[in-house]
Amino acid sequence: MKESAIEEAILYQPSLNIKTWAEEDRPREKLLLKGKAALSDAELIAILIGSGTPKLTAVDVAKLILSAIGNDLNELAKLTVNDLKRHKGIGEAKAIAIVSALELGRRRKETAAVAKTRITCSTDIYNYIKPQLLDLPHEEFWIILLNRANVVMKKESISTGGVAGTVADPKIIFKKALEQLASSIILVHNHPSGNIKPSSADIALTKKMKEAGQFLDLPVLDHIIFTDNDYYSFADEGIL
Repeated sequence: MKESAIEEAILYQPSLNIKTWAEEDRPREKLLLKGKAALSDAELIAILIGSGTPKLTAVDVAKLILSAIGNDLNELAKLTVNDLKRHKGIGEAKAIAIVSALELGRRRKETAAVAKTRITCSTDIYNYIKPQLLDLPHEEFWIILLNRANVVMKKESISTGGVAGTVADPKIIFKKALEQLASSIILVHNHPSGNIKPSSADIALTKKMKEAGQFLDLPVLDHIIFTDNDYYSFADEGIL
């Protein structure tokens, strides 16, 4: 349904002003009375933006935003301030409030991670690096350094590129690993397109890194291609 049609459907409702709603149905009051879990996504966003337009309540505005992205909060997290400002009733301050709230959610996931993370499989790697790579519109290359017990010592960004690729210099990667006295390395980079299939450049780099790691007695345990919904593990596929 087009936005204009959705808006017309909303405007057809008789109660346009939140103040005319029953107290338990107003987002703020509802949260106080029933708890945060009782609120819909639109109601939570309405609390963030505070007010609507002369013709739309804050909840209506929130519903229009969600409808435009298929009611997918993961897609909402990818929107920029300028993307949000394209919606009626959303100025810069309201857009910043939404972006800030979603960024706090992302950071909460990151800080909730266990201080000492032991890597036992490719899924561990994917979940560990997710806070850094989720929702990114460009490629980034990261390394995860492990001790002899496969416990994470450090994760570090190596490079940031564009939509189509980024550069990873083996000399820089092994220099950082040797400085930290790491016992092994895991390589990770994301594909913003969502395609988990490795490119010829991905395969060539992995082969080069594997050979260098064997020479330095600093093995590359895996290379993960990260997407928001899935991943590709070179180790799982038997390429390492």
